[in-house]
Amino acid sequence: MPALFNTYNRFDLSVAEAEGTKVTDMNGKTYLDFGSGIGVNNLGHRHLTVQEAVQDQLDKYWHVSNLYHIPLQEDVAQALVNNSAGDYVFFCNSGAEANEAAIKLARKATGKTKIITCKQSFHGRTIATMSATGQEKIQTGFGPLLPSFEYVSFNDIQAVKNAIDADTGAVMLEVIQGEGGVIVGDPTFLKEVEQLCKDNDLLFIIDEIQTGIGRTAKPFGYQHYGISPDVITVAKGLGNGLPVGAMIAKAKYYDVLGPGSHGTTFGGNPLAMAAAKAVLEIVFQDEFIEAVKNKATYLREQLQSKLGELPFVSEIRGKGLMIGIECKDDVSTVVSSLMEKGLLVLNAGPNVIRLLPPLVVTEKEIDLAVQLIAETIQEN
Repeated sequence: MPALFNTYNRFDLSVAEAEGTKVTDMNGKTYLDFGSGIGVNNLGHRHLTVQEAVQDQLDKYWHVSNLYHIPLQEDVAQALVNNSAGDYVFFCNSGAEANEAAIKLARKATGKTKIITCKQSFHGRTIATMSATGQEKIQTGFGPLLPSFEYVSFNDIQAVKNAIDADTGAVMLEVIQGEGGVIVGDPTFLKEVEQLCKDNDLLFIIDEIQTGIGRTAKPFGYQHYGISPDVITVAKGLGNGLPVGAMIAKAKYYDVLGPGSHGTTFGGNPLAMAAAKAVLEIVFQDEFIEAVKNKATYLREQLQSKLGELPFVSEIRGKGLMIGIECKDDVSTVVSSLMEKGLLVLNAGPNVIRLLPPLVVTEKEIDLAVQLIAETIQEN
């Protein structure tokens, strides 16, 4: 028995190597990866440009300290603000840490402790981000939680209005709830939340951990909605597999987190920054985003054509290459059967098959994946 805590329901798959859209196990079996390390390997496994950038940095230095200037941090921060509504960046190691930073920023900026989040949301597993998460199954056994979060129904603007009180400092949400079932935000709801935040002097925080870095065929998912959040959090695809997260905020909050008020030993590590810079130089190109948009359209068309009329399938939804296939029953056997056939997919709750293929996936690979999904659903 391995000397590991039993914190994951692991599949019977031990990875030997991976490249591009493929993963190979210890027995030499190859799988088409439509999970991307849960939306992390947006450029596929071991993307040559990213690998070369990290290797080049390995040959220079791995770590110094955030007490010194690390020029790569400035390059990555500039790329993030050039392609978002934000002006300044704080680097950390994960999505949970990025959301922790956003929570601390909101509290310190407003002097208020209450933050409104949504039911079925997922913001992390630290005490604060678990408290922000509107899913009881994530919280069970770890109470008491921080009492300063109130959960409202996603896409219900009246519920948000009712939750705002004198101690409210922010509203924090995902534009697409990934772990909650790939639930897509309603454009009117998101615009009205933004206006409520302006009217009540609240921070509008968008969690882009899963939707950011090209995943939805925009640099950031919120850009589909014509909104301008005060704070954006990002991780997963930013490092294409190297641990990195970031909080991006507007200029008015620059002075809130001054020296000594927040920090992290490894945040903005040079190796992670080398990877992130290489990722953004590819993903934030207009032609790359356009290619993702075209592939996303093709994937949705194929899914609708092959699965849309199947009795087991209730709905196909999502944006870009972030797709949820809602089914009428538990999908665990479908996910396992697909792995046996050489296709790796995810679930999002008990009855949603979640597809997060690498953004470099080909139409031929999309055809194969859709064929296998359709066959497997019909067999179950």
